[in-house]
Amino acid sequence: MQQNPTVVNRPALYEQPDPSDPWRHAVELCRVSLLSVDEATCIDRIIQALSQNEGGWCVTVNLEILRQITQDKALYELVQGSTMRVADGITLVWASQLQGTPLPERVCGSNLIFNLTAALAQQGRSIFLLGGNPGTAERAAAVLQQNNPNLRVVGTFCPSFGFEDDPAQIQEMATMIQQANPDVIYVALGFPKSEKLITQIRSACPQSWWMGVGISFSYVSGEVERAPQWAQDVGLESLYRLLQEPRRLAKRYLLVGPPFAAKLLLTSCFRGMWQSSK
Repeated sequence: MQQNPTVVNRPALYEQPDPSDPWRHAVELCRVSLLSVDEATCIDRIIQALSQNEGGWCVTVNLEILRQITQDKALYELVQGSTMRVADGITLVWASQLQGTPLPERVCGSNLIFNLTAALAQQGRSIFLLGGNPGTAERAAAVLQQNNPNLRVVGTFCPSFGFEDDPAQIQEMATMIQQANPDVIYVALGFPKSEKLITQIRSACPQSWWMGVGISFSYVSGEVERAPQWAQDVGLESLYRLLQEPRRLAKRYLLVGPPFAAKLLLTSCFRGMWQSSK
């Protein structure tokens, strides 16, 4: 099994676009290409690819992921190897609007795990839940199954702490997923652990779609309460999460995130002004 797929800086999705192809549009933020699509189109693209036995890897890029990949070349190249990238963050949408290349909406993994799964269930397709806190994947799977009776949950697995340094456990996960043969694998290990693991084992199921979904298993299972929609829409979801886990998230949301967000928005504003003056 191929453990380290070749990194492609510009997936074919972005190369020499057909003028009639709605997927020809991409927006760049901090040199990272993001598909200019809404959630419904993202779901349709994945369903269509599955119907053609074409697998892939979707990265939902939020503000923190964008910050990390712009500051770490290895992570940038890792994410560039994905099949498609979408904007999972209202700040990214605002930045795209300021620079004059507006994204239609945020496409977040915490919504896709519900709505993509519902679309999969309509076709009797299958999912595998990998990661999360111990027991969370099983509880999330039960909720998704209850909401979607036609859904096939073909497996769940929570790797032990330090799995990334254990080749035997990584191989065990690859074999387990290969035998389950799911249509979509949701990976909830956080960034960049999820993405690194995906690049190592996705060749076990090349016809499947892989997606890192962060803390979504905890949202689905009810272990963690998600911010209300109004808070998400006005950019207060991070504050809501901070109030829930202040010790773990204080550095990210108070010291690291705001300066990067301010820089992103300011840079995008200047870029938009420069473009409009040309």
